[in-house]
Amino acid sequence: MERIREVHIAPLGHERDRIVEPIRRHNADAVYLLNRTERRQQFTPYQQALVEDLENDSVDIEIHETDLDDLYDVMAVVTTLAADHPDDIVRVNVSSGPKVAAIGSAIACMATDATAYYVHPERHVPSVAEEPLTEGVREAEVLPSYPIEAIPRDQVAILDYLDRTNSESYTAKKKDLIEFAEEDALSFIDDANPSNDKAKFALLNANVVDPLAADGYISVRAVGRTKQIALTETGRNVLHAFRHKL
Repeated sequence: MERIREVHIAPLGHERDRIVEPIRRHNADAVYLLNRTERRQQFTPYQQALVEDLENDSVDIEIHETDLDDLYDVMAVVTTLAADHPDDIVRVNVSSGPKVAAIGSAIACMATDATAYYVHPERHVPSVAEEPLTEGVREAEVLPSYPIEAIPRDQVAILDYLDRTNSESYTAKKKDLIEFAEEDALSFIDDANPSNDKAKFALLNANVVDPLAADGYISVRAVGRTKQIALTETGRNVLHAFRHKL
């Protein structure tokens, strides 16, 4: 029987104790630290000490370069890591990084089975030039979960298709989406097994085009008798956040 592992995810900010202590208290087996992309693992002295502390505790550590100021990039990394551990306990520290990283991590937890927790420090430290922002740990509080439904895989697959297909010279049409759905055996077509084109277009509209357009992830433009489907900037961000479903 495969052992359930304790996995922690923590954005790197101006913290040390608030990252290390919960990991120790839960006897974590693996830790993913999200580091700013531009730093390329160039740690401050206290961040280097943090990594050394965890290595001395024989914890498996992986550093993931992440744009901690990009909500969707944080969501993408956290949801992907959580999806990589479907049978493990995954906890996400939403108090260790900058505010955008905290929000992105919390939303990612709502869309997955990961548990978000907030660590209350014992005291704040005035200067972060050489020292972390806080010191000690008073408690680690599990945050209440308000699950949100991530967009279905079929919709993610369509967003990905639009991202790959559309260009300055060509914009996908509904018939293109149906052909792709049939080739890729997307469930909304494959499970229903429609008998004619009219039924296929109805399924496409009900399961993909209408909900994605309503959420602002795609735009639909009538050109003659056809409908051209384009990916919006919001749709591109959502694709980035939930691409792991593919």
